[in-house]
Amino acid sequence: MRAYKLLSQWLCLVPLLIGCAATTTIDEFRPTNQPIFIAENEKVVLLGRRDSGHYETDREFISCVTNKVNSADINVVPEQIFIDAIYPWFEPRTAPKGLPRLKRLMQDPTVREKVENLRIRYLVWLDGSTETLSQGGSMSCAIGPGGGGCFGFAQWDKLSTYEATVWDLKDLIEKGRLRVDSEGTSYLIGAVAPIPLLTPVKSDACSSLGNQLKTFFVVN
Repeated sequence: MRAYKLLSQWLCLVPLLIGCAATTTIDEFRPTNQPIFIAENEKVVLLGRRDSGHYETDREFISCVTNKVNSADINVVPEQIFIDAIYPWFEPRTAPKGLPRLKRLMQDPTVREKVENLRIRYLVWLDGSTETLSQGGSMSCAIGPGGGGCFGFAQWDKLSTYEATVWDLKDLIEKGRLRVDSEGTSYLIGAVAPIPLLTPVKSDACSSLGNQLKTFFVVN
């Protein structure tokens, strides 16, 4: 009877486990249908959008996407190495937020020389965040002479929204954009010990964006 009761409890969790999968969509835009060609000796750098003092794209997410794109065919310069090498032109207060500013910046012989020495052809701006949309339920924990435990149920919806914009540092044009939205519901079940059932929205967003961004480039 005890085994049957335990089995019944776990069967009740099956719908929740299924619900922990994230729903991810990707939107892609290119000014032309042509692929983005990159030579074997050319490199890509991925940077997070930042505004000094109050906004910063998740560095962990940037590293995750960088690892997805980086391969034997596509060489990616680590973000911090690029920022240090081009200092101070890509610090949060000075980094170009649009193509007109980038064009003016690349007219500086010092900046252009540094970019060419690093062999960077494309700059990819990553912008976005992961947010909690709504939450509900309640959880209570108590400790007594006979032991303790947590009882209750809580859930929350999370949404990861990120966009990648590809700039050509040679021709100084935008080559394309990618946007990924990953949404899902996470749960916390209080059954003596809290049981978290987390939806990997940020991880799914990273994998989807990184793998799709990798297909943007064709090595020639």
